[in-house]
Amino acid sequence: MRNLPATAARWSARHPWRAITGWIVFVILCLGAGIALGTNEATTQDFRVGEAGRAETVAEQAGLHREPTDHLLITAVHGSLAASPARRAATELAAAMRGLPEVKRVGEPVASRDGTALRVPVVLHGPELEGKKNVVPLRALTGKIAAAYPGLRIEQTGSPSISQGVNDQRGEDLALSEKITLPVTVITLLGVFGSIVMAAVPLVLALSSIAAALGLSMVVSHLVPDAGVGTNMILLIGLAVGVDYTLFYLKRERDERARAGGRLSSEALVELAAATAGRTIVASGLAVIVSTATLYLASDVIFSSLATGTILVVAVAVASSLTVLPALLVKLGRRAERRARKRVGRVRTDHQVLGRLLRPAQRYPVVTLVASTLLMLGLAAPVLTINLIDPGRDTFSRDIPAMRSYDRLTAAYPELLVKHEVVVRSTAERAPQIRRALTELAGRAQSDPLFASTAASNSTNSDTAKATATGLADRSAEPIVRASADGRTAVLELAVPYPAQDARAVASLQRLRESYIPATVGKIPGAETAVSGDVARGQDYVRHESGKLPLVIGSLLLLTFLMTLLVYRSVVIAGLGVLLNLLSAGAALGVLVIVFQGTWAEGLLGFDSLGAIASRVPLFLFVILFGLSMDYQFFVISRIKEAMDRGVPARQAAVEGIGHSAQVVTSAAVVMVTVFAAFVFLHLTEMKQMGFCLALAVLLDAFVIRLLILPAALRLLGDRAWPGRRGPGSAGLTPRPGAMSPDLETVR
Repeated sequence: MRNLPATAARWSARHPWRAITGWIVFVILCLGAGIALGTNEATTQDFRVGEAGRAETVAEQAGLHREPTDHLLITAVHGSLAASPARRAATELAAAMRGLPEVKRVGEPVASRDGTALRVPVVLHGPELEGKKNVVPLRALTGKIAAAYPGLRIEQTGSPSISQGVNDQRGEDLALSEKITLPVTVITLLGVFGSIVMAAVPLVLALSSIAAALGLSMVVSHLVPDAGVGTNMILLIGLAVGVDYTLFYLKRERDERARAGGRLSSEALVELAAATAGRTIVASGLAVIVSTATLYLASDVIFSSLATGTILVVAVAVASSLTVLPALLVKLGRRAERRARKRVGRVRTDHQVLGRLLRPAQRYPVVTLVASTLLMLGLAAPVLTINLIDPGRDTFSRDIPAMRSYDRLTAAYPELLVKHEVVVRSTAERAPQIRRALTELAGRAQSDPLFASTAASNSTNSDTAKATATGLADRSAEPIVRASADGRTAVLELAVPYPAQDARAVASLQRLRESYIPATVGKIPGAETAVSGDVARGQDYVRHESGKLPLVIGSLLLLTFLMTLLVYRSVVIAGLGVLLNLLSAGAALGVLVIVFQGTWAEGLLGFDSLGAIASRVPLFLFVILFGLSMDYQFFVISRIKEAMDRGVPARQAAVEGIGHSAQVVTSAAVVMVTVFAAFVFLHLTEMKQMGFCLALAVLLDAFVIRLLILPAALRLLGDRAWPGRRGPGSAGLTPRPGAMSPDLETVR
């Protein structure tokens, strides 16, 4: 395995066209297989966790599950709503919708309490999550009928329409991020290589790796269902690590070319680069894969989807660096050699600039270490005040038309804002007793200000939601208890007039679970009771994640430590790496809390504060940041280890290794920061938080951890960082100036 990178590079270098053709065929096959099999999307069942998930499973087994429902909302463009044209439009809409194959049933029109709106509920075919697939024909029909009533505002909203709108917006956001990241990445690579051709190599390989990973993700989705976020992660991580790995390899090949001074062939230089940078890429790629795999321990379909996308694109990026990249370098060898000679002076200038940045750690290691560590700890401190929520549809961007319609819908019908669903399962003989208990429960809720005063149901049954025969006055309905055909299961819906993230909505759930249910249906022997709904889903999801957090983080720390120990055989280096990764991840999360948990940065970054952090963000970022930090750590430590193997004393090797790797690390960091920062411009707050935190963490890791804390710590530790070290370096021998590495001597 140690010789695998060099062996692969040797074959590719000797058969460049075969390697290039093979890579193209591989990418095409991956895409072809993915398109042929399609994506296996996660179902509603895959998202269920906790008590809410158990309630939904019981309801589904009894045929009482939540169905994908849209609402056709009719309001006046100006002034008050006229009853006659509104009813006529509602009747026409209902008749037209019933003729669509996507529609399961259409309810009777329901007037708002204040008479300002009329809505028509429409239930679509299929499970709850698949409703968005059937929305487009309905929207087209709604728009056509709306054109015939210029005095009315006729619009369509609901979970299916909102989900479709979010998907459309996500596609537009990804296109925007590409427009931002690709030009900046090209400019950065041009600054590093000074050649359009050489700058294009990392970009082309990264994009081809992303294409292959997308195809593979479709195939793998039949084993691990795709939750709709895997593609985002492939694009987000793929461009970053794809460019980074290629950059590491290219820079090493150019360094060896400059040192060889024309004495080695392109094939020999590529093999030499593979034996050093290639090995480091394999180690760092495995570290990212292993650390990301800990997300599977969260037992959550979203985290599993994120982990799968990340692992696939990292694995493909590593493979491209070991196979097709050496072949491309051989074909471009002569051009690269001419460019390298022209840029000798510039490389020296870059080293001088980076040397100045490293000077504090060399001259004042204690002061630098203490000051930098205190800075990072100060940035990390706000993590202690983090508030986690599961962002629901109320947090989506109002740039989505369906969300603006949703606001008007819930303003006119507050009982549609949030629903609790009490699910009870028992024997058929206890059905009357269950119904009486649920009716009593509903009565208690009706007198509680935390619940809606009316329980006008979202049901489309004509006998539970009818408009008045004349005018548009509201008709409040009593709480509806729905029962299964066998009488064993019953569901009670209770409305809450507050957003799901509101403290009052959360309090209503707690009161329902801890007080009302135990005092009513909870007293019935053998009755199985559980609560689901918008609030319960979010609260149970956050609780589920919090429960898995110790297992995931503990496994992450252990595996990261063991991976570093296995590669470098030093407990001190492995422990130091874990501590530094904790420091950079903690600092980034702390700043995330400062920025997104408050309101002061809303105008600057274009978001509406949730007063909290999306519950998935910290765990995902912690794992991904550890993996990305391992990239830089392995590259830097490898250069230090190479210097020590040449006989350089530990303290001097630390300075030399960090100095030689600083340029490529900072260049790679600029690319990563650009890719991640582009996600700050997206509409979805959760993606904004992820992009911001990833960009900041990479920035802190590259410039504070790798240029200040790490060199200062290694300078103070000296040989103690490498216990049991053997070789000339341990005896304090210093190599003669200009000495070549053993690998280069051997190849020559």
